[in-house]
Amino acid sequence: MQSSVPSLASIENWPVPTAAAAVVRADGTLAGSYGPTERRFPLASVTKPLAAYAVLVAYEEGAIDLDEPAGPEGSTVRHLLAHTSGLAFDENRVMAAPGTRRIYSNAGFEALGDHLAKVTDIPFADYLHQAVLEPLGMTSTTLEGSPAKDGASTVDDLVRFAAEVQAPRLLDPRTVLEAMSVTYPGLTGILPGYGHQRPNDWGLGFEIRDGKSPHWTGSLSSPRTFGHFGQSGTFLWIDPDARAACVALTDRPFGAWAVEAWPPFTDAVLTDLRSS
Repeated sequence: MQSSVPSLASIENWPVPTAAAAVVRADGTLAGSYGPTERRFPLASVTKPLAAYAVLVAYEEGAIDLDEPAGPEGSTVRHLLAHTSGLAFDENRVMAAPGTRRIYSNAGFEALGDHLAKVTDIPFADYLHQAVLEPLGMTSTTLEGSPAKDGASTVDDLVRFAAEVQAPRLLDPRTVLEAMSVTYPGLTGILPGYGHQRPNDWGLGFEIRDGKSPHWTGSLSSPRTFGHFGQSGTFLWIDPDARAACVALTDRPFGAWAVEAWPPFTDAVLTDLRSS
């Protein structure tokens, strides 16, 4: 295809065995892609936005309420989605009162999955499949394990998801607007891989760029940019101001290479989009 995002080819220069990337516009059209977009990669924490979307579908269906108790005492579904339940990063240990600190928590998303499975009597992976993956045609995406980090998918499938988030069909656009807006503003916390952030803003399952520095998106990314990156060397960002989203999947764990490569890549993508 004729790509209006030639900078996608720069993933060839990343120090990774394999990478694939694509950009999808807010109207659902593919602006460009590069690499084996049909290849499945482990998502790591890019699993979380998919899991959050399933929870939001359950909310709209009336299966759960965002403010019902879930997780540790005093915590709600909303707290778990926004990493403010007080649960530790990777263990079921309470480190703070709900709503007082932004503690990025895999354990919180696992509690979320357990809660949804309990109230719906449907295993979380099955609910995710029925609520999100199947309706979007994400036939190469699976969840085998933790809703925090055990998803696997392709660039092609995540393009479908990114198109959905930009022009929702499965959710009311007002619900998506809430998910991409700061929940519990002003809370500080650590953004994994990027240190302490004041504030460390998150929505419901999505991290929000705002004024964070350092950050895995670019200097040209709008403050409204939201998304997620994963420790398997993966990311998905959606920039409402650019009216586009970008997915990149690799098979090398996140590290200094990604900290160095991703922001200039994002800036080049945004520059291409502006010039096209």
